[in-house]
Amino acid sequence: METLLLRDDQVKKLLSMSQVIEAVELAFDQKGKGRVQMPAKIYLYFNKYNGDLRTMPSYLEEMDVSAVKIVNVHPDNPYKHKLPTVMAVITLIDPSTGFPLAIMGGTTVTDMRTGAAGGIAAKFLARKDSKIVGLVGAGAQARTQLMALLEVYKKLEEVRVWSRHSETRNIFLAEAEREYDHLCKFVPEESVRKTVEGADIVVTTTPSREPLVMNDMIRPGMHINCIGADAIGKEELDPFVLHRAKIVIDDWEQASHCGEINVPLLLREKIITKDDVFGEIGEIVAGLKPGRASKDEVTVFTSTGLAVQDAATARIAYDKALQERIGSFIRIV
Repeated sequence: METLLLRDDQVKKLLSMSQVIEAVELAFDQKGKGRVQMPAKIYLYFNKYNGDLRTMPSYLEEMDVSAVKIVNVHPDNPYKHKLPTVMAVITLIDPSTGFPLAIMGGTTVTDMRTGAAGGIAAKFLARKDSKIVGLVGAGAQARTQLMALLEVYKKLEEVRVWSRHSETRNIFLAEAEREYDHLCKFVPEESVRKTVEGADIVVTTTPSREPLVMNDMIRPGMHINCIGADAIGKEELDPFVLHRAKIVIDDWEQASHCGEINVPLLLREKIITKDDVFGEIGEIVAGLKPGRASKDEVTVFTSTGLAVQDAATARIAYDKALQERIGSFIRIV
């Protein structure tokens, strides 16, 4: 038997956001129903390089899909090394034998499935009449968050964009206007406050270790997708935003360790506790808990990224690659 090799640029051609949203929503459903095996991420911290490495194994039992991802996060990469902040490799496994069916670049899978998770969270937690989106951060994750929101919300009118680096924001805007200008208006913003105030959906995708979105910026009915906080000490929201909101996470063990709630949970003032977390997105997708309950409710989804999202997405790429005869094969076993 031979193992399929797929470069990340090949994976990119094989994945569409609509298919990834469908696969990730099913993965959330299966996790909500307890039909997956997924240990929490294992971390290595490269502190002197401002980076880390994670390993993420999973098995979706009913779908019979298993994979392991190795992924880094090095925020300084784009500016110091001309490399992406996030890079990944995924091995897709045959559960019946343990044979490595495929080894593929996982950066696009990571970006796409994270975007899909944000789109799914907005579908269940944001108001159906949402028109204005505020993007706090304008890197690779912001691109797929926007892609997914435009897939879920067909009548968005305005997307505001802020980045700590104006060059990053301007590159993002040029690409977004080229791709989506016929769908909505894009507005560059000079401050987080102008980006957030009055928005219906806010998406944070920064590696910040101090709050950027403050409580007085939040209006009733707003939904916030927190994507950037994915390691100990990272936070993008004022803890008092979480205190007033319905908090939905993707996985308790991961979220409490490294998600948006990790810092507020440790604060001496106990601004939030475990009891303040409403539930997991999988429970809502599976119909075990309700999503948005009222038009004035403030909702927050804190995403740490689940291995089951990677496995489900990698399977799409593998199946389509075989069908379209993309990639090459090697004998490694």
